[in-house]
Amino acid sequence: MQNYEELFEKLGVIKQGHFLLTSGLHSGTYFEKFRLLEHPRVVEGLVRDMLSPFLNEKIDWVVGPTLGGALLAFEAGRQLGVPAAYAEREGEGRILKRGFEVRGRVIVIDDVLTTGKSIKETLEMLENYPVEVVGVSVVVDRSEKEVSFGVPLHSLLRKPTANYKPEECPLCKKGIPLVKPGGGK
Repeated sequence: MQNYEELFEKLGVIKQGHFLLTSGLHSGTYFEKFRLLEHPRVVEGLVRDMLSPFLNEKIDWVVGPTLGGALLAFEAGRQLGVPAAYAEREGEGRILKRGFEVRGRVIVIDDVLTTGKSIKETLEMLENYPVEVVGVSVVVDRSEKEVSFGVPLHSLLRKPTANYKPEECPLCKKGIPLVKPGGGK
């Protein structure tokens, strides 16, 4: 089995500093998924490993929250020979735009799990479709406490990472400049 932490270090995925996460939390560690996603062959191998727990399952669709999860879902769909759909943000939740007719047995794929919000939004959205969610697979599970989605969760790297509410952040108290990486709001 691949040593993912070593691979992520080598590719510059794991960054140290003081970061504002999409969730609004602060952290001293950030996982820059686009250092992975810029390497299609690396993504191909990661997704193969992400799908491994589900290879004995009949899968009809793969769904990923935009943006990183959507790119991974596309590759997962390619490898499984099934369609892929993208759960896009709208208001306080997610929707399937573009006429996707998701049905049957579904896997939800995402990049980095911190609080599980984007996956939960995707699962809630899928409740409106004739689907059975078989499981969730992520590249990195950085959640401090285990997150339950009511279906099996698989991660390539489980690396609990401290996250802080802004008012409780020790990095803020030390005066370390806050950086907003990525493309979140």
